[in-house]
Amino acid sequence: MSARSDTARADTARSDTAPPARGRHDPVLAAAAAGDEDAFGELFRRHRRELHVHCYRMLGSFTDAEDVVQDTFLRAWRARESVDLAEGVRPWLYRIATNACLDTLRARSRRLARMTSFAEVPWLQPYPDVLLDQVPATDDEPDAVVVARETIELAYLATIQLLPPRQRAALILRDVLGWTAAECAGALDISLAAANSAIQRARATLRDELPPRRLDWAAATPSEEEREVLARYVDAHERGDAEASVAMMREDIRITMPPHPFRYDGIDAIGPLLHQAFGSGMGRWRVVPTAANRMPAAACYLLAPGATEWIGFKLDVLRVVEGKVAEATTFDHTLFPAFGLPLTLPLDEA
Repeated sequence: MSARSDTARADTARSDTAPPARGRHDPVLAAAAAGDEDAFGELFRRHRRELHVHCYRMLGSFTDAEDVVQDTFLRAWRARESVDLAEGVRPWLYRIATNACLDTLRARSRRLARMTSFAEVPWLQPYPDVLLDQVPATDDEPDAVVVARETIELAYLATIQLLPPRQRAALILRDVLGWTAAECAGALDISLAAANSAIQRARATLRDELPPRRLDWAAATPSEEEREVLARYVDAHERGDAEASVAMMREDIRITMPPHPFRYDGIDAIGPLLHQAFGSGMGRWRVVPTAANRMPAAACYLLAPGATEWIGFKLDVLRVVEGKVAEATTFDHTLFPAFGLPLTLPLDEA
């Protein structure tokens, strides 16, 4: 199930009164519930990546999600005797992770009143595709849908930050994971009526706030066109060609740089930035193509004058529309290791 059609989903989803799915008996699960630490660690490891993606979607931050997943492990270990062996561990872990996220959101009071660009979401971080690919998909647990592009891309992640925490949790459990409204109510310890209300209000907000025709450019992975644009982006950057960079951008391009509140709209605003980056004596650029949030991305290294190595500098996540860059979201180099990228490159990597 995806977020592709609210009305179709309401018609085709499982009955809201259906019982939770029952898992087959798992000896590792039984041993973990009985207190075997090694078995519990193995059990959690099986689900860790998808739980991390779930927490990331709830929080919008890769590093915050990492902290909450660790908290989820500790909470689950302390509550291990409460797991329902017939139901299985997966929904149990999701309930714990969801409530850990809600506690984090309450503690930080992190919610947007409005959002016109990513510049207003300073905690927003990218998620490496190389890690999204680690989410398992099996006959028993087919929820590789948790990494479907329309619910992991930056536009979706930023927009759901507008939702109150409980609405956000209900929406994700219902529309991303495909839980019934009854299951959502149980996970959030609210009534079925309250769960349905939260889901409907959250859907209404997303319909109003998400970009128009967003699903037109929501493919499962970067398309061939996007990869070709990324290759040209890399080439222009490494050659320091500001004119070529401008030529591959739409007139209404937008650039934001979370966590900084900077926002640049249109070619006229962005042209001077590019000339500064390429012609101010900052140095040379080496760019490694990658992917984040199922979108093309460029990891940029800078070789400053007189430097002896390339230093990780920024990560540009690109939204491509009709063969041109419509939006670039620039993050710092902090998460390079999560992308499998080093923080520095030797000179012989030029």
